[in-house]
Amino acid sequence: MKTRNYLIIALSLLVLGTSCVSQKKFKSQAADFNTKYGQKESELKLCETDKASLQKQTEELLKQIDGLNNKIDGLTKEQTYLKENNTVFLNQLQSLSVISNSQAESIKKSMESLGIKDAYIQGLQRSLAQKDSLNMALVMNLKGALGNLEDQDINIKVDKGVVFIDISDKLLFKSGSFNVTDKAKVVLEKVATVLKNQPNLEFMVEGHTDNVPYPKKGELLDNWDLSVKRATAIVRLLQNEYGLDPQKMIAAGRSEYQPLTANDSNEAKAANRRTRIVILPQFDQFFKLLEKN
Repeated sequence: MKTRNYLIIALSLLVLGTSCVSQKKFKSQAADFNTKYGQKESELKLCETDKASLQKQTEELLKQIDGLNNKIDGLTKEQTYLKENNTVFLNQLQSLSVISNSQAESIKKSMESLGIKDAYIQGLQRSLAQKDSLNMALVMNLKGALGNLEDQDINIKVDKGVVFIDISDKLLFKSGSFNVTDKAKVVLEKVATVLKNQPNLEFMVEGHTDNVPYPKKGELLDNWDLSVKRATAIVRLLQNEYGLDPQKMIAAGRSEYQPLTANDSNEAKAANRRTRIVILPQFDQFFKLLEKN
């Protein structure tokens, strides 16, 4: 009888021990699962933020394209209306024999001119569509190259047919300095790689500051000096380290006079302290198009 009691006690202790081990293992697995779930949830939020930003950029571009297409449609309708009325008017005059042959010929030439203008409008429309496609491709290439950076540090957009790349100064320089940081070189190398693949592009590097007066020390006098020095530092790096053509680059300082927002908070001032790369429109190609037409 005693032996049986001892066996029961031993089995009970064995079951309780096994149960405690299982619970510890389960809690460990649950904690590991929660950690992985949190990581995946953070990654999903980042992807959703990137997707929303791209959708907003695309919507802005589509609105600009719609506005230009509406203007072209209006000109086309006006041209069609004038052509139809001129044709009717010419037929009426000829049937009544109230105009001379030279006058009729003049009106015919006017109608031919309208046809030339119609072809010109269509040519501009095709050029506009091609330019928009090239700008969109450039933006997508830049976003692809810089995809691992946070949105608040770098912003790429198209405004009125011009591509802008805004880079926060906290990525490029230390406070009050114009010496490019090592972290900045990672960003600029990626930008330079995309720009180098488009050798015909010209661009301007602009330095921007907030409205906090620069303390006069050393070779810098004010925010004008600081913004220009930062622009030239970036241009010099793109030329000397990444091989971009210096004939295609312009360095400019904007000081504090083109802010993105009012300098009424630390966050707003941080947004205004930036370096902007502006892809310049190719006016020579546009003038050649006008000469052909």
